[in-house]
Amino acid sequence: MTPGRRRAAILLRLAVVLGVVAGVVLTALGPATVTGLLPYFTIQSNVAVGVLAGYAAWCAASGRPEPPSVLKGAVTLYITITGTVYHLVLANPASPFAMAQPHRDPGEWWGNQLLHTVVPLLAIADWALFDGRGRLRLRYAAWWLVFPLGYLGFALVRGLVVHRYPYPFLDAGQLGYDGVGVSALGFAAVFWLLGLLFVGVDRLLARRPARPEAPPVDAPDRAGAPS
Repeated sequence: MTPGRRRAAILLRLAVVLGVVAGVVLTALGPATVTGLLPYFTIQSNVAVGVLAGYAAWCAASGRPEPPSVLKGAVTLYITITGTVYHLVLANPASPFAMAQPHRDPGEWWGNQLLHTVVPLLAIADWALFDGRGRLRLRYAAWWLVFPLGYLGFALVRGLVVHRYPYPFLDAGQLGYDGVGVSALGFAAVFWLLGLLFVGVDRLLARRPARPEAPPVDAPDRAGAPS
């Protein structure tokens, strides 16, 4: 990575970290508390991408190897799921799982946009521009489903205890476990296809010819320099 690209990568990753921190803080200024936000996939995926972005920025600044592509691909997929599900399912009035969008104060509104729109776009840009290419395999798309499936189990068990579910498509009280199972299978299929899309884009980007780096400019020879 050239010095210019390294600086750009560091700045973009720091922007991700700041976006996550600001998004969580601003959202917590509303009715929800930080502990009340933690059960949401939105918060968990944002925290994951923020931690990884901070680590990747440190790696770039110190000249250390980048985080493994399979890990960065997974975290980028999860934050992409957050933005996609919010805009196409939860905030979409045409969706059967649309949630009523409450009136938000300006700070809370900005927090919501940071977590669901700005951070996902920044994380995707970091992955597309600065991650190593050609390292993802088709089987990773299935491996990446482990965390969403684990989250499904967590949400259902938690719902048995507190009688609340973070999202309408996981609400076993309203849909029943068979209804949740059907919606979970549909979402899992979409997430798997989205993971395959990540692998496909990675392979396409890997085919692009590498940009040649400019050769270093040698200092003029003092002996031959004009007096």
